[in-house]
Amino acid sequence: QVQLVESGGGLVQAGGSLRLSCAASGRTFSSYEMGWFRQAPGKEREFVATITWNGVTTRYVGSVKGRFTIFRNNAKNTVYLQMNSLNPEDTAVYYCAATLGRGVITASQFEYWGQGTLVTVSE
Repeated sequence: QVQLVESGGGLVQAGGSLRLSCAASGRTFSSYEMGWFRQAPGKEREFVATITWNGVTTRYVGSVKGRFTIFRNNAKNTVYLQMNSLNPEDTAVYYCAATLGRGVITASQFEYWGQGTLVTVSE
């Protein structure tokens, strides 16, 4: 089992940047593929990005490609989401998730979730 704690959310102006962190506790963090999801008010939770256990392969939803970067440091049991060129449509609660599955991007396929961190992008 793994416990996940996100941090780094906050208020930023459009065009700005934030870096989210997700610290994992528990055994064998490197066994898990990690993902970031987000949920905006009144909307369903959506996939943002995933990264394989070794960091070699990443996937992104189209709306964030070229702006967001997911990366991980297995020695620190942490996965990150670097978010650049933020716009108001990126406003949401961002969740970190972990799965023992391979190549999955559906929220229901992730076994473990953090509590979320709020990102608000102002005009």
